Amino acid sequence: MNTGEYTAQLYEYFRTKASQVDAFFMAKYMKNQFPFFGLKKDKRQELEKDFFRDYGLPSLSEMPRTVRLLWELPERECQYAAMDIMEKFRKEFSREHLELFEYCIVTKPWWDTADLIAARFIGTLFMHNPDLISSSVQRWLGQENIWLWRTSLLFQLKYRKATDVELLGNTIRRLAGEKDFFIRKAIGWALREYSKTDADWVLEFVKNNRLSPLSEREALKVLKRKHEENTDN
Repeated sequence: MNTGEYTAQLYEYFRTKASQVDAFFMAKYMKNQFPFFGLKKDKRQELEKDFFRDYGLPSLSEMPRTVRLLWELPERECQYAAMDIMEKFRKEFSREHLELFEYCIVTKPWWDTADLIAARFIGTLFMHNPDLISSSVQRWLGQENIWLWRTSLLFQLKYRKATDVELLGNTIRRLAGEKDFFIRKAIGWALREYSKTDADWVLEFVKNNRLSPLSEREALKVLKRKHEENTDN
């Protein structure tokens, strides 16, 4: 079975299990950015498990083409399935896959796909290929695309002590003046996550840099909660 037939079979399998009621509410939750089959995560992954058992996974060399074909299909579950397929190959990612990840981030972009790709897939790729980081971040920041900007903020989300705080700080300062909600939210999210590793650095950064109220509120959320818990005790 070639890649086109494979994705067509998966699409048809999803379509036969569609729920119009769930599709309505799933689309509404995503601000009606995309149509849905109405397959909630557990149901979709159960169907994928059955499909992969019957038809197998694409090979590593076939994976990018499979992902792109799924990305072209209208229903959002097809993009979720593409990400589930990429997850199967996460330990085998190579620098050649960066182009694929960028394609997925900027094509049919929304937080439900872009954030996972940034933090899990690109984060993993860059952890093993750190020489790609600087040039990629500079290239993303040089483009007029909020989802690539958001990626530059979030790819280190799970790095903890391995976080390049100089790069993180410089990227935040570069984007701090942006008014877009998703950028301001991502600035706060990145700082909040790193506050679990180095609270003092985050407190100092927030103190010495002008951030939007949303970014600052999100950045300090964990630290504020801990302070309140300690005060109560």
